[in-house]
Order: sequence, then structure tokens, then C-alpha cells
Amino acid sequence: MKEFWDERYAADEYVYGKEANLFLQSKLVGIEPGKALFPAEGEGRNAVFAATLGWDVTAFDISSSAKIKADKLAQEKEVSIDYRVGLLDQQGFKENSFDLIVLIFAHFPASLRPIIHQSLKKLLKPGGQIILEAFSKEHLEYNSKNPKAGGPKDVSMLFSKEELEEDFGDMEWLFFEKKVLEIKEGEFHDGLSSVIRLVAKR
Repeated sequence: MKEFWDERYAADEYVYGKEANLFLQSKLVGIEPGKALFPAEGEGRNAVFAATLGWDVTAFDISSSAKIKADKLAQEKEVSIDYRVGLLDQQGFKENSFDLIVLIFAHFPASLRPIIHQSLKKLLKPGGQIILEAFSKEHLEYNSKNPKAGGPKDVSMLFSKEELEEDFGDMEWLFFEKKVLEIKEGEFHDGLSSVIRLVAKR
């Protein structure tokens, strides 16, 4: 997978655009900035946006090409982010370290998803929040008709409410919805899509 993402992110253009995810933008309004973690952050659009709001931002991805693009975007926006390359278990993060964890279209193999989510949850401080947006299992209907809609073709990597309840059911759910909407995020998130959204507090 590293090779796939390195190749995708090596393009000059920002393949998912430079603007932050709209759901994230709406949910960050009114939250007092603190320490935020952005796993599987790609080219940095969401992490950089949070940094412009005053968040102390750490991000990581398996792609070194992604880091290059993210650092460039941060410089362009005149902010600083701590962007790392590697897997979660290679980062050495301590439990109870972050006020916010942001998962925007962070899709993992089904065997790893609950492990990663449980590990991330432990990194939250008491009262810390997770903001998540991802493609739902119904999204296969949309990306099969329009590949530009993006997202995994493997239904096991897409999200259901039941799976989120397994992973985050012991948290306080502040917001949840599943909806179909038109997404315009660069070349590879372009079209009608089925998404699932969650905000939960530890």
C-alpha cells in the first residue's frame, strides 16, 4: 500500500485538494484548540487547516510523498505541523496525549481497523474527542458507477454504524449520521457518495 500512496501523492497537484474536509471544518468551530492528531493524513489539507486555527498538530501517514506535500502546504499557509512517516505503532505516542483525533477517510483493512481504533482511543485525554468521516458500506453502489467518487472497492474496508459501535461504543456519541452527498475534494473524491460521520467524546 505504501507504494500505491507514494505514487498517488507524487503528483504535482493535490489529488484531494488543498481545502479541508467540510465536515471537519464545521465541527472544529467552537472547540478550544489543543493537541490534535491526524492519522492517515495524506497531503495535509486537514492538519494544516487545524493548525491555522491554533491547534498543536501532529500527523502521520505511510507515504513519504504525502509528507512532502503536507510540509509544502503548511509552509504555504505559514503554519507548523509535526508530520511523521510510518505506522501508528512506530510513532511512540503516549496514552492520554491528545485533545482531538481526526479520522477523515482513514480506511484500514478489516482485520486492523478495530485494533487501530482502540489504540487511537487510548491516546485521547479524558474529555478528548474523535471526529470521523468515512465512506459507508453503501458507497460501493456509488463508486462502482463513478470511480472518481473514490474510496475502497473492498466492502470490508467501508464503514457501518455497527462497526463504529464496536470500536467507539464506550465513548459518548455527540453526533452521528449516515448520508448521501456530493463530494468535491480534488480528483479522487468527486461525485455522489455515501458517508458516515461521527463525533465522540472519551
